Amino acid sequence: MGLKELFGYTSSETDTSSLQTVWVDLGVEYHYKNLAIQSCINLIANTLIRSKFRTFEKGKEKKSHNYYLFNVQPNQNQNSSEFFHEFVSKLVLENECLVVMQNKRLYVAESFDVKEYALFENIYKNVTIKNYQLSRSFMESEVFHFKLNNDRIKNVIDSMYASYGKLLTSAMNYYKRSNALRAKLKMRGIRSAKNEDQKKLEDMFNEQLKRFMTAENSAVLPEQEGRELEEMQSMSNSGRTSRDIRAIVDDIFDFVSMGFNIPKGLLKGDLADIEGQTDNFLMFCIEPIAELIEDEINRKFYTKEEYLARTYMKIDTSLIKYVDPVKLANALEKFLSSGTHSVNDNKRLIDEEPIDEPWAEEYFITKNYEEINKFLKGGEGK
Repeated sequence: MGLKELFGYTSSETDTSSLQTVWVDLGVEYHYKNLAIQSCINLIANTLIRSKFRTFEKGKEKKSHNYYLFNVQPNQNQNSSEFFHEFVSKLVLENECLVVMQNKRLYVAESFDVKEYALFENIYKNVTIKNYQLSRSFMESEVFHFKLNNDRIKNVIDSMYASYGKLLTSAMNYYKRSNALRAKLKMRGIRSAKNEDQKKLEDMFNEQLKRFMTAENSAVLPEQEGRELEEMQSMSNSGRTSRDIRAIVDDIFDFVSMGFNIPKGLLKGDLADIEGQTDNFLMFCIEPIAELIEDEINRKFYTKEEYLARTYMKIDTSLIKYVDPVKLANALEKFLSSGTHSVNDNKRLIDEEPIDEPWAEEYFITKNYEEINKFLKGGEGK
């Protein structure tokens, strides 16, 4: 049936009836909570990657297998960056992460079961890596089990979003209703009350008006005599704007960043007081995680005797922040002249390769820092 026939069709078998409202569905899925959580995870992981795992043997730094394992390639399928992104995601979302060693390689476990004991080592079973379940069990001393907090922060965020997300949804729906195009169609005459005719008429309106309302370019709506399309008064003068929605989204980012101890400005890219925000982020978010990793590695990789003999691993977070060597020139000179740093210590501080010479590991001190007793005995020249 054509447009002319459908619009012009009348019958004596008619009764009062009404057309259903014609509307266009512009629904969109919103994932602001997940965006905030993933932003936090990426920020923490990218920051930890900037740190360096340093290995020491009897007080002297030595690059051994463990150094390569944590800084370059933990396993045959991942580099250190990929490994720590997976590690941080697991640790943050589930509040714990299990890392097992197989054939001198490190793997993040997707799932596991643990039987805890009070006076004996815990036993880990059903350890799964990349959908592959290991057949053996592991003792506590054979795995790295990292625990972040007592409560899963993800559960806390989900609980908060369960109520706050409704406010966001309500604001979005109200904004869309306030700014949506609404029109009414005036039709003179009588219409068929038959269900099939009503269905055809409604389908035609839905199809034609949808194309007309959502057209990106010019559009034409056929209009015949006796049929008039009139735009209804907009509700946009209610004062609700997209900035109101943005304010609620900002609140969600603020709540999530608070849960991860991340300054909210740093998460949203605010450059105001960036140095202070970075220092707070490193102190209250990154350093505790780095210390957690360091303690677990040292107590599992090394014995008590080795650790007390200064054989251990240290996570150096001093390289996380960008360091301009020119701005540090005076400080580096003071470190060297006071005997605090060797030449190689200074080179490590600015992320440069150390010099492979014995003198580069020696410590120097100027006469300004000599013992006062030497001056009391007769002066500098004696």
